[in-house]
Amino acid sequence: MVGIGRNAEKLAEQERELGQAFVGVAGDASDETMIGCLFAIAIERLGQAADIVVANAGRGLGGSVKDADLREFREVFDINAKGAFLLLQKAARRMVAMQDGGFPEKAADIVVVGSTVGRNISPFSAVYGSTKFAVHSLAEGLRREIGPQGVRVSLVEPGIVVSGFQEGAGYSDDLVNTFHDRFGPLLYGEDVAQAIFSIVTQPPHVHFSDVVVRPIRQDYP
Repeated sequence: MVGIGRNAEKLAEQERELGQAFVGVAGDASDETMIGCLFAIAIERLGQAADIVVANAGRGLGGSVKDADLREFREVFDINAKGAFLLLQKAARRMVAMQDGGFPEKAADIVVVGSTVGRNISPFSAVYGSTKFAVHSLAEGLRREIGPQGVRVSLVEPGIVVSGFQEGAGYSDDLVNTFHDRFGPLLYGEDVAQAIFSIVTQPPHVHFSDVVVRPIRQDYP
């Protein structure tokens, strides 16, 4: 497994925990050159081309359209939408070639992590939600394009997940506590990972194209 992130220390920690099964690459997930390196590293360090790609990089931004900071919006759009587009495009080109003559004996998966606010508009995170609407559109367009060629494109839409997302989005402690009170127990990263595992372990002809994962008490969004 090859993963990219900005925090080199956390990536090194993952390498120690997972051993040779994981290679961490510190860099910007919206940088086209860095994205290209990931596929080369998979072959160089792990000995095979990537047959599962998860587009998960992103950050949040609280606030409404009226009050959003334009500079922050540009940063969020770059990582959430542009970064996802670059990864999807490069993965699609490689996987279509890989599946030429390979399907249905083997599967190839592109999994895109969206959000429930990419499905239901929230006035309190509308700017962030707009980037997820964009990602959902890219995922569905790509699914229709390369699904017939044996490449599965799946969208996973998590609800509220306890992670570093809340801090990065600038959510207050009071707001986070409200989430726990109203919707808890909330999801954790492991819950979303389990959904992704279920998607990629299906037989090659079975496709979970759109999966929504919420805490059971989360009614909206």
